[in-house]
Amino acid sequence: MLKAILLDLDGTLLGNSMEVFVPAYLEALGGFLSNHVPPRRLVNELLNATRIMAANDGAGPTNEEVFASAFYPAVGRERAQLEPVIRRFYAEEFPKLRPLTRPVPEAPRLVEWAFGRGLQVAVATNPLFPRTAIEQRLEWAGVGVQEFPYALVTTYEAMHACKPHPAYYAEIFSLLGRAPEECLMAGDDWGADILPSTRLGCRAWWVANPAVRPPATLPRLMGQGRLSALLDRLLAAESGPY
Repeated sequence: MLKAILLDLDGTLLGNSMEVFVPAYLEALGGFLSNHVPPRRLVNELLNATRIMAANDGAGPTNEEVFASAFYPAVGRERAQLEPVIRRFYAEEFPKLRPLTRPVPEAPRLVEWAFGRGLQVAVATNPLFPRTAIEQRLEWAGVGVQEFPYALVTTYEAMHACKPHPAYYAEIFSLLGRAPEECLMAGDDWGADILPSTRLGCRAWWVANPAVRPPATLPRLMGQGRLSALLDRLLAAESGPY
């Protein structure tokens, strides 16, 4: 029986091309912090610290602490000095990136359905960003935390691993108090969302064009297509097992 649904954010709940969004984000952040760190140095060290954070294996500090220990010494600034400026960036400049994204009409319908059926709902986005950046993107998607009491939102402050590390999904299942078999993961990235979650025993829905052939045959892949197709499948299955 399905007890929890895990939903990726970018490319799933929110139309957001990382190839467009990330360069714009880095340019905006570099400009905002240019009085403190030269933009090129900031971007280079931020990307390096992010790579270090992405290798976090779930056995040690949070992603935030791993990032901080790599980033602030590399840019030659105290964390206490630079962190308030970064918080201002997320409050003042990050919202200006919203036009680069687009809402997915089916996303609120799916989330409403899940809550209406008493499921635990987790936002299973790659926890490379602080909570404010994730909560803002959820709002842009029309599924903000003010509207929906998510059981979990995976942010870099809270998590101890990143996609596609199996420890990321294991931590989600542990925090939800659910066996993987009781959960369904929906995401657009085969390597980050589908493979690692199904390998732990979770069912999955691949948010991809139905005409695209999956890279591999997975016994726990429920199907593929838009979120609307997933919702149709879930509605059809309400009278029986998922």
